[in-house]
Amino acid sequence: MKRVAYDLIVIGAGSAGYAAALTAHDCGCSVAFVDPGPLGGLCILRGCMPSKALLASSDALYDARESGALGIHVAGTSADMPFIARRKRELVKEFAEYRVDGIEKFPVYCGRAAFLSEREVQVGDDVVLEGRRFIIATGSVPAPPVLPGLAEAGYLDSDAILDLERIPESVVVLGGGYTACELGQFLARMGAKTTVVIRSDHLLTSADDDVGHALTTYFGDEGIEVFTRATVLGIERRGNHKVVRVSAGGQERELVAEEIFSALGRVPNVAGLNLEKAGVRYDASAGIGVDATLRTSNPNIFAVGDVTGEYLLVHVAIYQGEVAARNATRDAREEADYRIVSAHAVFTDPQIGVVGASEKELERDGRRYAVGRYDFAEHGKAMCLAKPKGFVKMMAALDTGEILGAAAIGAQASELIHEVIVAMNYRATVADFMRIPHLHPTLSEIWTYPAEICAARCGLKEPGDESMEVATSGTAAQPA
Repeated sequence: MKRVAYDLIVIGAGSAGYAAALTAHDCGCSVAFVDPGPLGGLCILRGCMPSKALLASSDALYDARESGALGIHVAGTSADMPFIARRKRELVKEFAEYRVDGIEKFPVYCGRAAFLSEREVQVGDDVVLEGRRFIIATGSVPAPPVLPGLAEAGYLDSDAILDLERIPESVVVLGGGYTACELGQFLARMGAKTTVVIRSDHLLTSADDDVGHALTTYFGDEGIEVFTRATVLGIERRGNHKVVRVSAGGQERELVAEEIFSALGRVPNVAGLNLEKAGVRYDASAGIGVDATLRTSNPNIFAVGDVTGEYLLVHVAIYQGEVAARNATRDAREEADYRIVSAHAVFTDPQIGVVGASEKELERDGRRYAVGRYDFAEHGKAMCLAKPKGFVKMMAALDTGEILGAAAIGAQASELIHEVIVAMNYRATVADFMRIPHLHPTLSEIWTYPAEICAARCGLKEPGDESMEVATSGTAAQPA
């Protein structure tokens, strides 16, 4: 049995693990990876990059079909799915090769890691690695099928959907999270008759109700039927089709489709790690528990990224990897701060961008806040672009005017949200924000309207806008 020792052993060579290794190396430590392969990580191989490559094609197809709003009439639009799939594969290959070049600058032990003790992991049959510190960054995997009959009927999960070479004629999407929404809309725009089944009363359950309800409405406008407050009673295969029996609105009905897309989330990838032998507490569904410094119940073992089960966002995983590596290599107590890092986007059309606290969170915590909202349909640049869907809103502390959070659903929301991220990074007030020059006409100047509304309510300017909105703890704001 070969034995090798390192200062830090990183289990998992995805985005979080790679960031941790680079940071630890910069701190002067010896670092090794353990990963079963293929190298590259979820974001590159099975997540962000392949999905956004596909969405670019379906969005372009939709814009071509809707270009009549600008006086441009395009006839005979069609999609070349084999070309789209090939383009996606080529992009992923290029991204992965670049990442692998970086990973292979470190010792890489290919295989699954299994802890033998608090300081040892075995890789394969003949290698034992000893580490002073460990960082677990094994990511997540699609949730197993738990709905009655789903496994027997067969389905596509969030990995398999990315490898389609042909779009099914019809599909039932199970779930209403960001993956279900993005790829469900992709399927619909590419020609599949698409039906979405969710348990809540709007898509994106964790989002504020006004954002989730707006997206649900826009899906319906596109012909995507969304069954809300629905319960799946059973699933079966009938010939070449699959049948999902649901109860919704007090009625039972059968949804028949060629394919089922199960987008019921992901679970932490902890199988086979033998975490008990390392003294690491975890839950198979919730993930590995960590404190604010990313330490597990074993202070010499850290966990970052999806495997912690809290934030399934690649930029959060990278941030956690860097924090954990500094703590592991310097015996430090740096705490992760998610106030801004947890900002995120959903790449539906219209897009969604969110930073800071939501209204749900502010009301839950009993914080008094002002909220301002402005619709894209009233915004000059959006009108010129024929992109009227959605709105932006900003929340500010009622006593100080500090920006507490913001959300956008509309054209280029994933880009627009960055302006508020920067402002919040410097703890700007809405009055500070109003003093920032905005070019005209641009989409980004839409933020000045909710900032002005909030500033008036916070007493930072003279009230003069009848569209002013306010919310206090337990009171939801309503659109003007």
